[in-house]
Amino acid sequence: MTSEKAYRDQALRLFPWICGRCAREFSGVRLRELTVHHKDGDHGNNPPDGSNWELLCLYCHENEHARMADARAGGDGKGPGTAPASSRPLAGLAELLKQKPKP
Repeated sequence: MTSEKAYRDQALRLFPWICGRCAREFSGVRLRELTVHHKDGDHGNNPPDGSNWELLCLYCHENEHARMADARAGGDGKGPGTAPASSRPLAGLAELLKQKPKP
């Protein structure tokens, strides 16, 4: 049994089969959509009490990793190249919609 399968099996024994973010419940064949997320990001940190794990559905797990990657890349608006967008492509749309069409 691989270590990933071992800690997943352990997490499924310890925790209810509910996504820790969106609170969706899983059972049967859909249980495969529930993943183990390592809270500290260290996949080698697998304490037997599960204190470094949380069960997340595939979608919330992907979202969590994307948020972490954005934060590492400076996605908080403070890092290099992360200035807020200055383009406003739809800025004049409201005025255009108010104009009457020409016959």
